[in-house]
Amino acid sequence: MSRYIVLGRFQPFHFGHAYLVEKASALRNEGDELIVAIGSKQAEWEPNNPWSAEERVAMLTAWTSAHHIECSIVTIDDIHDPPNWVEHATIVHGKGTLVTTDEATSRLYSEGGFDVLLIEMNERERLEGWRIRQTAKMLSTVYDDEAVREVLKESIPHSVIEWLIENDALFRLSTFETGVYAG
Repeated sequence: MSRYIVLGRFQPFHFGHAYLVEKASALRNEGDELIVAIGSKQAEWEPNNPWSAEERVAMLTAWTSAHHIECSIVTIDDIHDPPNWVEHATIVHGKGTLVTTDEATSRLYSEGGFDVLLIEMNERERLEGWRIRQTAKMLSTVYDDEAVREVLKESIPHSVIEWLIENDALFRLSTFETGVYAG
C-alpha cells in the first residue's frame, strides 16, 4: 500500500487545489491512500487566512464528496521553521509520496527523504490564493448569491461556493483592511 500526500493551506479550496488533488488521486492503485494535509492549522480570521482549519476541512469534504474522491483530511500546525517542517508534518500525515506544484516544498520534502512528484502548475497566475481571496472580499457584501456564484465559478468549485454561501463564510472578508498582500 502506498500513500500520496497533498499539502496546502486551502484558503479557500480552489480549482488549482482541485487539479492537484485529482492528479494525486489518479496516481493511486486500489488500496493506496490519499492524504490531504491542511497546513497552518492555527491560522484563521486574518486577511491571508480567513477560514479556520475546521472550515477548510468542511470545504474539502464538500468537494471530495461531490467528486467521489476518497481521502483522509488532516490538519497541521505551522511551526514557522522550514528545516524542521517535514519531520513535524510527517507525525501527522505519515510517510509517502508528496504530490505538489510548489518547487520549494518539493525541495524541502526531497531533502527530508520523501519521494516527490512535482506536478506542473495549472493556471497559476489566475488561481493564486491571494487573487481569489481579493475577489471573494469584493463579493463579501454583495447579497446576491447568483452574482457570487457567477463571479467565483471561474476559480472555485461549485460545491465549495455553495459551502461558502450556505455558511455565510464570505462576510468576514469585509472586515479585513483593504490592500493586497501577495503572500
